[in-house]
Amino acid sequence: MEENKVVTIYDIAEKLNLATSTISRALKDHHTISEKTIKKVKKVAEEMGYVPNTLAAGLRGNKTQTIGVLVPTVTQPFLSSLISGIEITAQKSGYNVIIMQSNDSYEAEVSMAKSLYGSRVSGVICSLAMKTTDTSHFQQFVSKDIPLVFVDRVPKDFDTFKVIIDNYAAGFKATEHLIEQGCTRIGHLTAGSKFGNLYTERMRGYLDALKKHNITPKEELIVDLKAVTYEEGVKASNKLLDLKTRPDGIFASGDIMAVSAIQSAKKRGLKVPEDIAIIGFNNDPISEIIDPNLSTITHPAAKMGQISAEIILKNIKSAKKSAEKGITYLDTEVLVRESSQKN
Repeated sequence: MEENKVVTIYDIAEKLNLATSTISRALKDHHTISEKTIKKVKKVAEEMGYVPNTLAAGLRGNKTQTIGVLVPTVTQPFLSSLISGIEITAQKSGYNVIIMQSNDSYEAEVSMAKSLYGSRVSGVICSLAMKTTDTSHFQQFVSKDIPLVFVDRVPKDFDTFKVIIDNYAAGFKATEHLIEQGCTRIGHLTAGSKFGNLYTERMRGYLDALKKHNITPKEELIVDLKAVTYEEGVKASNKLLDLKTRPDGIFASGDIMAVSAIQSAKKRGLKVPEDIAIIGFNNDPISEIIDPNLSTITHPAAKMGQISAEIILKNIKSAKKSAEKGITYLDTEVLVRESSQKN
């Protein structure tokens, strides 16, 4: 056998002088093939290094036992945990997972959605790119009854399954925690104007928590980042710390922003939380590494992945596709650590 050549059932058939249909049925333990022949075919297949082409088999049957996962990136801790939750659940049911990352590009997302459709995946789980406003490229899945779940970053108007947290309630809880620690001038680091309703909902919770406690929101205390990066977080934090009357608390709508705020404050000789209390969002691993440890909002990424995969699997197996395209909300909690604990 030629080195690196992919072994097919035709090669096995030639070696055993049997029909390819016989080889195919034997490899599947078909009842029309004798046990002796099945053993002989499988033994030769193993010796020759034959590997079944599950994708080709899936294409013939118009399904691939594969779930497509389209996310902005695989490097963020939240999204890697989300993917892990999806994979573990899918594999238990015999499904493979194809992972594609848009790198927050709308154009890439459109192209990758088309690629997943062309690969005839059995279902799709997507967290939208930040720059996506038009989601018509996902309609191709719905039109062919391919189950589609949006998770975390979801479109407002698209009739399908969605798995999210209540970002408004989480933003409210984070801000109220700072108020309970005695903060009255609370800054907010966000990316809402550029990157969708996920951040705007957290900011809406922030504003309503202030109003509930009779604290007047101030425009100068809300800083909108150009990108969700450490570098942009430093710039935004310094805008707050440069104010004539600096904030005594900061709610950052992402842990990387909160970490930049802690380090920017410490460089100025400020004590966290004594001079300025800080809380983040996501419970990324960095929140336990930074000194002081970062208070944050839990974001059940793996659970969100698990539930998304369960919805896909349920609707693949269901003879009648579910008519209810509902939203599944998962709970979040305030995880209090050193960075905000004044009291």
